Amino acid sequence: MDEARARQALTAAGFVGPAAADRSAPLLSLGENAVFAIGALVVKVGREAALLERAERELAVALWLEQAGIPAVRAAEPKPRLVDGHPVTVWHRLPDAVRPAGPEDLAVLLRRIHALPAPPFTLPARDLLGGVERWLRLAGDAVDPADAAYLRARRDGCADRLAALTPHLPPGPIHGDALPRNVHVGPDGPVLVDLETVSTDLREHDLVTMALSRDRYGLPAASYDAFAAAYGWDVRDWEGCAVLRGARETASCAWVAQHAPANPKALAEFRRRVASLRNGDTAMRWHPF
Repeated sequence: MDEARARQALTAAGFVGPAAADRSAPLLSLGENAVFAIGALVVKVGREAALLERAERELAVALWLEQAGIPAVRAAEPKPRLVDGHPVTVWHRLPDAVRPAGPEDLAVLLRRIHALPAPPFTLPARDLLGGVERWLRLAGDAVDPADAAYLRARRDGCADRLAALTPHLPPGPIHGDALPRNVHVGPDGPVLVDLETVSTDLREHDLVTMALSRDRYGLPAASYDAFAAAYGWDVRDWEGCAVLRGARETASCAWVAQHAPANPKALAEFRRRVASLRNGDTAMRWHPF
């Protein structure tokens, strides 16, 4: 799904008129969803109908967090729409940020999420590797079949090692994609956004993302140390950290692949990531995408 296709869904849903090309609804981001600002609302357009169940769960999570008093994005409609094969969810737009979110902001919110009991509905396990096949399918012929086969084999090996992990923290609700980019700091303080990966699993999932940011994406060591201090524990001290990190690297690599057909920069980044995994280079810098 590219921006033009997502705007067609916006038009079909009645959020914008036929002249959607005038960009009256600004595109905020384009990843797993196309996210648009429309007045006091934010509208998320999912890539395919298969993601409808996930959209339904994200809305249930938003209500649960609201009832638990956790600062998080709030839904404007209780159910998703299915528009031309795309799940569409509608959210209240947050006020403008007063500053960028920092590692400490994320850590404090994670401590609150990790203190919650299970919700009154079923959360899935964090299927970190579940999207690999879909992302490679969306990549199609744009990526080298040998690279796709390598990632599938790596995924299978990671799954076996993940199943054998012994956690340090008690398992339970997690955010699932815990990065400062998923925290918005408005006038009332930090707020969690992007709730579609909220799960129940090893709490370490929410901590290894920042360790990977330090090792792969250039997060300064001091910023990582501030995150670990604010949370109260450094996941790198856990013997399972390398296994969980490796699984997330596999997923992150495959995630970029879905953008390769339409974006040469995504293809170059995909190739770069695969090469580093093949070569066992755990320090090669990856570029955020």
